[in-house]
Amino acid sequence: MPAQHFAKHFSEHQKVIEACFASLQPASDAASSALISSIGTGGKILAFGNGGSATQASHLVEELIGRFKDTRRALPAISLVADSGVVTCIANDFGYGALFERQVEALAQRGDAVVGITTSGRSENVLRGLKAAKEKGATTIALCGRQGLKEVAADYVVAVPSDEGAYIQEVHLMLLHVWCTAIDTAIAEGAL
Repeated sequence: MPAQHFAKHFSEHQKVIEACFASLQPASDAASSALISSIGTGGKILAFGNGGSATQASHLVEELIGRFKDTRRALPAISLVADSGVVTCIANDFGYGALFERQVEALAQRGDAVVGITTSGRSENVLRGLKAAKEKGATTIALCGRQGLKEVAADYVVAVPSDEGAYIQEVHLMLLHVWCTAIDTAIAEGAL
């Protein structure tokens, strides 16, 4: 029985990956260029999401502040899911829908890049965070699934061609690693 689950999951994952090859590279390349541009002009990266997407936001930030593959200078990045005091204060005082919006209002500036991750494209707090970022003049990047974003348009939308949360998250992680590779390459080549 476990072998069936293994084969099914990997087979379905492979189908999603093949669909990504056909459609995602232009959007992914544009998003990585926006991240590089933000860092290159003195901006910072803000990242957020819920649940598994929250851990991926934190993962992106730790790769930028720590390192991805090679040791290089630390890069300015903030995970808006990491401070439990801030998260619980905002959720308690303003409601969970305001969680990222309030932090973006406080921290985002023109020249920053804000990455909102939502597999469904419908997470109210992610959408509100992206909207607040646009209002602050930051570049907005959304990672989502096939459905795209509900209501809020981001500057760059990278929509994984799947409706299955697990496969969307797996590809999101791959995209974050692609972006980190692009950033590290830009630094190694002296472009940053």
